[in-house]
Amino acid sequence: MKQLIFLCLISLALSAKEKPAYVLFNAKGQRVSYQKLIREVIKSDVALIGEMHDNPISHWLELSITKDCGLQRGLVLGAEMFEQDNQQALTNYLQGKITAKGLDSAARLWKNYKTDYAPLVNYAKENQIPFIASNVPRKFASQVAKGGFESLNALNDLEKSWIAPLPIAYDSELPGYQKMLKMMGEHTSPNMPKAQALKDATMAHFIFQNWSADKLFVHYNGSYHSEYHEGISWYLKRLKPDLKIITIATVTQKSLSELLPENLLKADFIICVDEDMTSTY
Repeated sequence: MKQLIFLCLISLALSAKEKPAYVLFNAKGQRVSYQKLIREVIKSDVALIGEMHDNPISHWLELSITKDCGLQRGLVLGAEMFEQDNQQALTNYLQGKITAKGLDSAARLWKNYKTDYAPLVNYAKENQIPFIASNVPRKFASQVAKGGFESLNALNDLEKSWIAPLPIAYDSELPGYQKMLKMMGEHTSPNMPKAQALKDATMAHFIFQNWSADKLFVHYNGSYHSEYHEGISWYLKRLKPDLKIITIATVTQKSLSELLPENLLKADFIICVDEDMTSTY
């Protein structure tokens, strides 16, 4: 009996020292396994993986999820981090027509590209998987933030091919856009959420344009672009209501023992990361 009690105490002591970097939850806050997440993702048409841009766990899991899904489904990849007018440069790199240095020169790469996104692009290159530059050129988003959707009417045909078809559908009452207005306070204008909507609509447009029923489209974006099934998901559902979309969000918490109320329902799966996690930039 004494030996049993001793072993139990040792077991409890070891458990107390465990410090996971992340825990997976479903929308209701129940813990789920990584294997459960993969089983659900591969049954979908589109997976929107919402990341925290500077979080290494986000980037590691993006690559892991992509590789594990690629073992079971044909894939198409896409990302907010590449703007549509850089698609040709990205495709040239995937096809071996230019080097990594050439891609760096030809495209507007994010400052954390080499550490956080190059592994995804190189996986696509090695496995001959299409990779879609889904985002709107940033200058057009800036244009809308200043002058509204009307400012896009002056674009030429080539420029219009890099954005979602006009006119852009927009629901100003969506909670995500309302939250943006409240967060910015007196320093914002009604056009600021419209710039966000232009990004969401454009990403949805190019996801849908490059999706096919026999492939899983895995898309990487800032978590706020797909939380609560708004943003990109809202626009995708307008294009095809029966599209099977699965969303993943990333949050940080001091404790990983349970999902905080404010993080419930953010996505179908929530990656909850220790808030002390180091950042990539």
